[in-house]
Amino acid sequence: MSRTTLTTRDGATASLPAAALESFSEQLRGSLLTPEDPGYEESTRTWNGMIEKTPALVVRPTGTADVVAAVNFAREHDLLLSVKGGGHNIAGTALADGGLTVDLSGLRGVVVDPDERTAIAQGGCQLGDLDRETQLHGLATSCGFVSEVGLAGLTLGGGFGYLTRRFGWTVDDLLAVEIVTADGEVRRASREEHPDLFWAVRGAGHNFGVVTSFTFRLHEVGPTVYGGLIAWPFERAAEILAAYRELTATAPRELTAFLLMRRAPPAPFVPEAWHGRRICAMAVCYSGDLAAVDEALAPIRALPDPIVDVLREQSYTEIQSYLDATQPKGNHYYWKTEFAAELEDDLLATMRELAADNPIPGGQLLFAHVGGALNERDADDGSVGNRDARFVYGAAGMWEPDDPDGERYREWVRDAWKGFHPFSTGNYINFQTADESRGRIEETYGRNYDRLLEAKGRYDPANVFRVNRNLQPT
Repeated sequence: MSRTTLTTRDGATASLPAAALESFSEQLRGSLLTPEDPGYEESTRTWNGMIEKTPALVVRPTGTADVVAAVNFAREHDLLLSVKGGGHNIAGTALADGGLTVDLSGLRGVVVDPDERTAIAQGGCQLGDLDRETQLHGLATSCGFVSEVGLAGLTLGGGFGYLTRRFGWTVDDLLAVEIVTADGEVRRASREEHPDLFWAVRGAGHNFGVVTSFTFRLHEVGPTVYGGLIAWPFERAAEILAAYRELTATAPRELTAFLLMRRAPPAPFVPEAWHGRRICAMAVCYSGDLAAVDEALAPIRALPDPIVDVLREQSYTEIQSYLDATQPKGNHYYWKTEFAAELEDDLLATMRELAADNPIPGGQLLFAHVGGALNERDADDGSVGNRDARFVYGAAGMWEPDDPDGERYREWVRDAWKGFHPFSTGNYINFQTADESRGRIEETYGRNYDRLLEAKGRYDPANVFRVNRNLQPT
């Protein structure tokens, strides 16, 4: 009788007979895939091409019952288990190397209640799925800024985007989840039901189960907003950075601007003479009253002679997918990022100097303005914490898979991080790379860390969900 070798939770191996896999497959309405099966390659492709993992088995569920069966099978056989939503996590936590991966990509339904201003989204949704359905009613929730990002991964780590200044972290708009926990039970968690689990899920949810659906609060946004990209020569970076600090100190919450220092891409809206040259750019989204847009953008318009200016009225869904092309699937990605409470002179100077020295053709130094609504909640409102964060900043490397300088680029990002880390007030769990220390996880959650370990001990004492930025249960 043939047997299949899989990786166990402790890194050893287990050999399962064909009969066990056949019995498991019969419990599923969805597919059970091995590396030889059609569909396996699609299910194990992730956004970051640097990740090289090969699950022994992949389950593609058609509903929550399949997820329950997969969790039970992995727990009973002590198998390494992972969950793939959008597969966009930079650390590659979607795949269980040699183990069992639950691929939720077939669960992408969204139901909107425009009267209650809520949306229920399945665990395999991408951001674009949610935006597309909610914008039919002129509604949106606070989530990310690349439409192909998985909604589950983004939300379970906290989540931020163009609407964060108005409404807070993505988890601040999260009303409830349906989650399959390590014991195979299906629980609804909210502020009223299993509130301790709901608290933990809002920022560290990857550690607590498979979320099969999310219920979000919605807000009136769009369908038409104002934004796009505007850029100037990098030689004016000191001037642009100073203006950015002034802008972010006074901007209405309806205005969000991310600042990017990078080489200009060969995009059709970039003059050919500027392709590959260093620029200082802002990605802008204004989601307020369009009659007030000129006043809101006046500090940006006051910066003369941009080399690119494609700011205009457009749909919110266009804005949400505007940066998709800058992060193609399959390239290699390596980041180091932090939170900051303010833009100190030394931080701006450090980031400008690093940008001038950046050797990575597709790399960038960046600031994302997130300050506003999230700062008004208590530090323990959700495990996400970081309620003093007003900016996300860091170095983001990207290069082709066959670039021979890949290791040199990674080392440059690590060295750059040593230069800007001293200004940090915390960091974002979703942007941590696979090689980061366990201390970085504790740093993420700060005063919420011990409470998280207690919750992990209650809901996943055997650490079934460990293919993530892991909380080891006490």
